[in-house]
Amino acid sequence: MKKLVSLRRVLITLLFVLIPGTGYLLPQDKEVFTLEKALEKALMNNYDVQLSALNLEKSDAQISEAYAGAWPKINLSGQYTRNIKSPVLFIGPNTPFNPTPNTLTFSIGADNSYNLGFSLNQSVYDPRLGTGISIAKKYAEYQKVNDKSTREEVASKVKQAFYSCLLAKKVVDVTKQGYELAKANFENMKILNSKGAVSEFDMLRAEVQVANVEPKLIEAKNNLELALNGLKNLLSIDLSREIDVDGQFLVIAPDPELLTKSDEILAERNPLLRSVSIQKSILEDNIDIEKAAYLPSLSAFGSYAWQTQDNTFEFGNYKWATTFSVGLTLSFQVFDGFKRKARVEQAEIDVRSLDLTRTKLQEGLKISLLQSRLKMDEALMRLKAVEKSTSQAEKAVKIAETRFKNGIGTQLEILDTQNSLTSIRLSYEKAVYDFLMARTEWERVLGLNFN
Repeated sequence: MKKLVSLRRVLITLLFVLIPGTGYLLPQDKEVFTLEKALEKALMNNYDVQLSALNLEKSDAQISEAYAGAWPKINLSGQYTRNIKSPVLFIGPNTPFNPTPNTLTFSIGADNSYNLGFSLNQSVYDPRLGTGISIAKKYAEYQKVNDKSTREEVASKVKQAFYSCLLAKKVVDVTKQGYELAKANFENMKILNSKGAVSEFDMLRAEVQVANVEPKLIEAKNNLELALNGLKNLLSIDLSREIDVDGQFLVIAPDPELLTKSDEILAERNPLLRSVSIQKSILEDNIDIEKAAYLPSLSAFGSYAWQTQDNTFEFGNYKWATTFSVGLTLSFQVFDGFKRKARVEQAEIDVRSLDLTRTKLQEGLKISLLQSRLKMDEALMRLKAVEKSTSQAEKAVKIAETRFKNGIGTQLEILDTQNSLTSIRLSYEKAVYDFLMARTEWERVLGLNFN
């Protein structure tokens, strides 16, 4: 009987653990992201990327719309009219048709009137049509470059967010090491104090050190959570989803050839510069469109219609009359108050303005490129300095501990060396982070984050 009760308890426990909604849930597995996986996820799910894809689809539709001007326009129209009071025909007095001295009126038409017809309009010559199609195609190309720019920007942000997560993890690890050192020192002080080897003041100082480091550890863990949330937002992942990052937090210098040819690569690959070039081409086409207003346009038209009138609704007895006509329409504006001239001048000014904008943009990008390279160099110099200090700080901690055990050193020496070691380790990780962030910005300016 006891075995049956025990078995029942095991089964109930399994049900509570395995079945959702019964009171207990299995812990959700963390999804671990490498940099490559994060980039792939972002370039599929990021909201900005999705919006950019919709703009691409829209630009394709605009090309179809531009071509619509070259196709004939066919319209079908139908109309029914009920004449409450029929139209009349006036016949003047003292005429062969009206010898009386008074004007006569005669009702014309019937109570019911029907009209049904087709009309066709085809552009024969319109100087703006071809240029409009060219602009639509160039605009589609412009949207493709913008899409590349959006993906480049998103990839850059994902890299930066990913490195921020790696740095936050490193800060947690380093702070935890400092906390463990302080805690181990405190435990040692308690033992020595119980043996009368150290004073209560030394033990209290060690305890205060633990209390000082613990909030920093909590803060580091909170910063890690915030960094992970920032990455989730870029990847369009629900904030309640548990994720982690896994990747190398190392300094990898850029290809020296890319560094020497950075100005050339900037002009070729930077999506902002490419988009400005396409905009200039579109504005030049716009000048042609404005100038085309000085030229005539020619279109052909045709219509075929059926019409009838009757006082009854006996459709089978209706008599239908048909009309058919074709023709040409020539349109030319002789004078518009100098509006066309002003619009051409505005279009030419837009082109010149864009030339200045491109020059300004290119100079700004060159400055950003130089700043990124200087930041990389600065971070490398800091790393070299910190690498020498790290081993020395570790030795200093051991020496301080040994001196204290031998009664030569003080508790203050131990605390100072521990704090210095933690500070140097954090400085090292921060230098790596600064280098990676500067390299990411350098790659973004050159258009290398997304290929």
